Amino acid sequence: MKISRRASLAMLTALAAATLIGCGKKDETPAPAASAPAAAAAPAKAEPLKVAFVYIGPVGDAGWTFAHDKGRKAVEEKYGDKVKTTFVENVPESAADAERVIRQLAVDGNKLIFGTTFGYMEAMLKVAKEFPDVKFEHATGFKTADNLAQYDVRTYEGAYLAGVVAGKMSKSGKLGVVASVPIPEVIRNIDSFTLGARSVNPKATTRVVWVNKWFDPGKEREAATTLIGQGVDVLMQNTDSAAVVQTAQEKGVYAFGWDSDMTSFGPKAHQAASMINWSVYYNKRVGEVLDGTWKTGSSWLGLKEDGIDLGAFNPDLPADVKALVAERKKAIIDGSAPIWKGPVVDNTGKEVVAKDAVADDAFLHGIKFYVQGVEGKVPG
Repeated sequence: MKISRRASLAMLTALAAATLIGCGKKDETPAPAASAPAAAAAPAKAEPLKVAFVYIGPVGDAGWTFAHDKGRKAVEEKYGDKVKTTFVENVPESAADAERVIRQLAVDGNKLIFGTTFGYMEAMLKVAKEFPDVKFEHATGFKTADNLAQYDVRTYEGAYLAGVVAGKMSKSGKLGVVASVPIPEVIRNIDSFTLGARSVNPKATTRVVWVNKWFDPGKEREAATTLIGQGVDVLMQNTDSAAVVQTAQEKGVYAFGWDSDMTSFGPKAHQAASMINWSVYYNKRVGEVLDGTWKTGSSWLGLKEDGIDLGAFNPDLPADVKALVAERKKAIIDGSAPIWKGPVVDNTGKEVVAKDAVADDAFLHGIKFYVQGVEGKVPG
């Protein structure tokens, strides 16, 4: 069909108008907002610090390993998802066993590893050399390296205060200690217990039975029974189970919790407990790894730092005895009455700390003798 020029012009005019109308509509109706630039991606959440603990005995519900595990839980509570903790219990002190476990923990990505008994020292030294980017911490030893620190608690302070109570409560003046392994740490505790007892009863004596293990409830019970059979009426222990307190309860004598409150195992026998608070150290050291300030070194926490205390007193313990403990504790903390102030004499009559002298930490770490009042000889 033929279209006239006029018609063509009309059609072009209409088309232009339609186009303009369309453009006008587009201007009147806001275009969908352009997508905002994607927000900067949130930084990836830091991986938690993996922290591992190696235990000599079972966690259980009392004693040395139980106290360490309370410290581990305190770390979790304080740092939340910034940390991830794990533990391996019942790890023997033999080099092969300790090395295997500690090395595997490092391989598994743990960047801070705590070994909680004296016998792990050499194994930790060896593994620390293999993993220079891992921080290692060893309890109760004396060797360090660039990435291996050493830590301990002044358990002898708790032992001394327990001795003060024992000296006051004993009727026979015969005290006993169920001892684990004859290293300076344990000998120091026996001696300090005796110094505390003899400070209130100069005639008090201490007998010792060694079980040569840290945790062996059967042997601990047998040792306690032997001491009671020898006339001992107050027992202290440097072993990890509650067997001594249980035996004391059964035999009608007194005892002390060691490393933790053991009241529940012998409510009548349990006079007080020397309790370790490992959380003070563990929280500090984990925090230092997290903020990049961790350094190697040696630490020895005591009453002053809240690393050890004598508490969980028996409700029937006389008020004057508890008051005396509080007085002695204050004097130890403020330095006015150090435990190891001379004259101190060993049980052969030899003066080991001169009059008015105060034993330093180097001396205390090397103790291998019994003080006056402890019967027998230190095992060779």
